[in-house]
Amino acid sequence: MHTAQTRVSYKPGRIAVAALYLAFAAEIARTLGATPNRDAWASYLLLYGAFLILFTFVLFRPPRRAVFLHLYFGAQSALVLIMLALNPELDFITALFALLSYQAALLFTAAARGFWIAAFISLTAGALFFYLGLPGLAMAITPIAISVVLAAHVIANQELESARAASQTLLDELRRTHQQLKLHSAQGEELAALEERNRLARELHDSVSQTLFSIILNTRAAQLQWARDPLCVRDTLARLQELTHSALAQIRTLITERRLDA
Repeated sequence: MHTAQTRVSYKPGRIAVAALYLAFAAEIARTLGATPNRDAWASYLLLYGAFLILFTFVLFRPPRRAVFLHLYFGAQSALVLIMLALNPELDFITALFALLSYQAALLFTAAARGFWIAAFISLTAGALFFYLGLPGLAMAITPIAISVVLAAHVIANQELESARAASQTLLDELRRTHQQLKLHSAQGEELAALEERNRLARELHDSVSQTLFSIILNTRAAQLQWARDPLCVRDTLARLQELTHSALAQIRTLITERRLDA
C-alpha cells in the first residue's frame, strides 16, 4: 500500500511542532525530577533519545509505505511501555501515547488512524491498570483525554483543509467557466456583426446595385443618343436623375436601419 492510500495532506505548523517538543521536554524533566536514583537516568535518557529520534524522523520524513509506519508505531509503543515498566509510579510517561496519537492522526486516514488511536488509548489504560490497579485507571483519564483532543484537532484541520481545497477548486472552475462564457459572448457578437454585414451586402446587391446598373445602362444610352439626336437625350438624363435619387434614397434607408439596429 502506497503513501497516497494512507497519508493525509495536513502538516503541523511551527507552533504545533514547538508545542510537541515542549511537551516532550516537559516529560523528560518530570521523569528525571521524579527519579532520585541518578543511575537510572542513563536508561531513561537512552529510551527518550530513541523515542525522540524516531518521532522527529517520521514527523518530517515519514516513510512512503504504510507497513513501515505500522512498524514505527509498534516500536514507539514498546519504548513507552519499557519506560513505564522501569518505574510504574511515573504514570505521566503515558502522555507520550498522546503524542503518538497526534502523529497517527497526521499520517493515517480512516481505519488505520482509528486503529492506532484506539490502540494508544487501550495501552494507556491497560498499562496503568496493570501496574497500579483501579487508581491507575483514574490516572489514565488525563493522557487519554489529551490523546483524543489532539487527534480530533488534527482531523478537524484536515477537514478544514479539504473544504478549502474543494472551495478553491470550485472557484477555479467558476473562473474558467466565466472566461469561456466571455469568449463565447465575444464570438457571438462577432457572428452577429458578420451576419449584419452579410444582410447589408445582400440588400445592396438586391436593390442599390440593380439601380446603379440601370444608371450605367442609361448613361451609355445617353452617350449613343447624343451622337445621333441630342434632343432625345433630355428624357434619358431625366431618367438618370430619377435613378440616382432612388439609389441615394435606398442607401440612406439602409444606413438608417443599421443605426436603429445598433
